[in-house]
Amino acid sequence: MPRMWWVMGALAVAAVLSAYLAWTAHRVERVHVRAASAGRSLDAHLLRRAAAAAVVAENTDFIELYAAARLALDAEPDERETAENDLTRQLQEVRLTGTDQATRTLVATSRRVVLARQVHTDLVRDALTARRRPLVRLLRMARQYEQPRYFEIVEPILPEPLTVAPRPAPEPPVPVEAA
Repeated sequence: MPRMWWVMGALAVAAVLSAYLAWTAHRVERVHVRAASAGRSLDAHLLRRAAAAAVVAENTDFIELYAAARLALDAEPDERETAENDLTRQLQEVRLTGTDQATRTLVATSRRVVLARQVHTDLVRDALTARRRPLVRLLRMARQYEQPRYFEIVEPILPEPLTVAPRPAPEPPVPVEAA
């Protein structure tokens, strides 16, 4: 009978260990998939920003801005960070004060780039942290996933968004007393 308890204890330990390993493997997969998805999202936002910058440059005849936008749109993956940094520097040199639709679109897409970069950076950090765990390295759980990397670009300085002052609330009507 005591032998039975050892067998049951060993099975319980094996079940707990296998559940932990399955959970860890799933976590590694999930953070890598999320990091890859965030990378694709960042890439899409960067392309939208470059396209919007090209439109603004065409409308305002900023030749350097147009050239930087075209380079960012046509850049190869290994040249992408440099091209995006050049575009960001050109956008910082040009003061975006217009209220036309193209300028508003450019400012909005630039804000989305900043947010997408923050999300991407957080998810890459999480994936790299998961990869550094001793158990993950020992069992090589992350070998099937490409190691995510940070996308280093200069943070743009954006103008404050245009805000419209809210209308003051109308005063309630004063009742007129009948005589």
